[in-house]
Amino acid sequence: MSSTVVEPLTTADRCDRCGAQAYLRVTLTSGGELLFCAHHAKAHSDKLSQVALHIQDETDKLA
Repeated sequence: MSSTVVEPLTTADRCDRCGAQAYLRVTLTSGGELLFCAHHAKAHSDKLSQVALHIQDETDKLA
């Protein structure tokens, strides 16, 4: 069994919706990946939870 190493998000990672710094990485069940700022992650959270294989949430960095 192999484990997936999840790299921390950096300031270079940008929201796919608006281009702001991304704090959430969503790995999709279809194999793709999306990045979101905290605002858009919250706005789309219901739909994302339906299509996500894994959600890497680093919004705690905002505190």
